[in-house]
Amino acid sequence: MEKKTSRLYFIDAMRAWAILMMLQGHFIDGLLATAFRDPDSIIYSIWSYFRGITAPVFFTVSGFIFTFLLIRGDKTGMQNPRIKKGVRRGFQLILIGYLLRMNLWGLFTGKIYDSFYLVDVLHCIGLSILVIIGIYLLTHHLKKSVFPVVLLSATLLLFTFEPWYATTTFDALPQFLANYISNINGSVFTIIPWFGYAAFGGFLSILFKRFGDYKYVYPVAITTAVSVGSLLVLFSSDAFLYLSEVTGIQVFRSIHFNNYLFIRLGDVLLVFAVFMLVRSLLRNATILKIGQSTLSIYVIHFVLLYGSFTGLGLYGFFHHSLAPLTAISGAIIFILVSTYSALQYERHKEYIHLNVNSTLGYARSKTEGFLAFGFGLIKNTFSKVLRVLGLLKN
Repeated sequence: MEKKTSRLYFIDAMRAWAILMMLQGHFIDGLLATAFRDPDSIIYSIWSYFRGITAPVFFTVSGFIFTFLLIRGDKTGMQNPRIKKGVRRGFQLILIGYLLRMNLWGLFTGKIYDSFYLVDVLHCIGLSILVIIGIYLLTHHLKKSVFPVVLLSATLLLFTFEPWYATTTFDALPQFLANYISNINGSVFTIIPWFGYAAFGGFLSILFKRFGDYKYVYPVAITTAVSVGSLLVLFSSDAFLYLSEVTGIQVFRSIHFNNYLFIRLGDVLLVFAVFMLVRSLLRNATILKIGQSTLSIYVIHFVLLYGSFTGLGLYGFFHHSLAPLTAISGAIIFILVSTYSALQYERHKEYIHLNVNSTLGYARSKTEGFLAFGFGLIKNTFSKVLRVLGLLKN
């Protein structure tokens, strides 16, 4: 039990790091004045590079955790209780993703803005969970190696052929469906290629599950992650250029000039290596709780920053207007407020849900009574009118 628990500490810590990086990244990117976005600045370049690591890490860790839980039990196929939970979780994330983009004022006027249909992190993670479940159900009765091979193959194929589908608009599809696979309309994330990171996380979790009890699993895992990650970051672009020259395949040359997916995959492996290396220091209860509360943190930060439902958020008031010192100070406060609010919500979640359900139940009972009274009044009045007209007897 101790081994199994310790193996998950660094994953929760990684997820906590990723969500906090996401908070500061969204805040500074949305509110820092344009005049201070200097690509020649070393500080800004370092910040921008590390901000780019956040989403790949978050997707990879999400795929890792879900797949690890999916394959952990003894039951397989449809008998696996994680299937039902995963399907519910996947659709829940997609629904929350749409709700966060809803504008109540627009609904009151009978209007749904185009931004409502845009796809973001939650949509993609929810759909990624559903796709992983689908792959699992299709392969669980085959050899155990098939599931991880399919996941890894999905990552490599999505990343390799990204230049081919990145410019496709998918006009034949309805816009809300096209937004899942094309960012031409403004979707921040799309299922292709971002499912590749979730699939890679699932692949890593299977390796971790199968070899986690080995005595030297961490030294081997850290060495492998550092080696493969460094090769992807430093040499993958040149390798694709070489493949293009040898094979004449144009897609390899296209990857060379825009090799963000494989480089970020290398960054993810390096982040994994760092967190595995310091895993013994990552048992702080607050860090682990933050890692387990990422959905609540994400929802709260989205409401505060982008003004979900009301349109009144920090982004609307301070969009690209803050000086660096103000933006950094504000980001720290924003992180503290969002995280503290989410942890308090998680702490009192059952009490809050109980009160919400009680309030809804009370409102429903009062509404039912009012409707019954109103229906009876209308019925009696209508009957009197019919009797006056001689159309109805007692």
